[in-house]
Amino acid sequence: MRPALLVIGHGTKSETGCAQFAELVERVQARTTYADVAGGFLELAPPPIQDAVRRLVEAGHRSIDVVPLVLVAAGHSKGDIPAALARERLRHPGLEFRYGRPLGPHPDLLAVAEARLAAVVPREQWAETAVVLVGRGATDPDANAEVAKTARLLQEGRGIGTVETAFISLATPSVPQGLERAVQLGFSRVVVLPWFLFAGVLPDRITAQARSWAEQHSGVQVLQAGLIGPGDELAGVVLERWAEIGGGDLRMNCDTCAYRVALPGFEDKVGAAQTPHDHPDDPSHGHGHDQPHDHAH
Repeated sequence: MRPALLVIGHGTKSETGCAQFAELVERVQARTTYADVAGGFLELAPPPIQDAVRRLVEAGHRSIDVVPLVLVAAGHSKGDIPAALARERLRHPGLEFRYGRPLGPHPDLLAVAEARLAAVVPREQWAETAVVLVGRGATDPDANAEVAKTARLLQEGRGIGTVETAFISLATPSVPQGLERAVQLGFSRVVVLPWFLFAGVLPDRITAQARSWAEQHSGVQVLQAGLIGPGDELAGVVLERWAEIGGGDLRMNCDTCAYRVALPGFEDKVGAAQTPHDHPDDPSHGHGHDQPHDHAH
């Protein structure tokens, strides 16, 4: 039987973001002609995980490898996606899943971020440039720490003046606070670099907040770098995470997972039950997604 890979994205109301996810899945499939590859979203947009799994099951697969297309391990990869997969096992008795780890600050993705920076600021000016790396933000301190780690990894060895961490949702410092910090460190040129895969509501929010801040600080040059995007580098990292599953080399970080370890202020998360997340095409609980959805629940 041909191997099967399921790539699970978060989902977005952005048509561009959905198209970029589809392009990424196509790139992965093109590099694995010996396998069946499907992609599905956790929420917000079709196809839902349910449809992607059904497609693979109808092709005869009884064992499916899963790579979560997320940059950091937070609630989606730790709870929502595994819960959704558990529901699919109830729908398809005997179906098995092998679950991979998030993408993380992989060197190839850091190289893409470096290229996005080089596209807006010449390398000879990097020493006088501050970068504000903006992550999604989470109520999971482990996930937020991964963004801070990413910022430091980007700064090391590249001659960048500083790389500051900021978040667009659920965590601080905010984008304006990150920009303020860069200015307080003495930089008059700041690049806002979103640590996001594809287009969506939150990357658009980053751009809007950076533009608003720049309008109020005419003495500071604020530049916007691009997203990671569905390139060959990202496809390669997905395939590497898939290879880890088959090779038995899954190095998931559980040392600082709020669902396993009692971290200060997050003790109530330890052992918390996980349920499938809601999807407009596969609802599991009552709330809708017509309003901005920051997962505070």
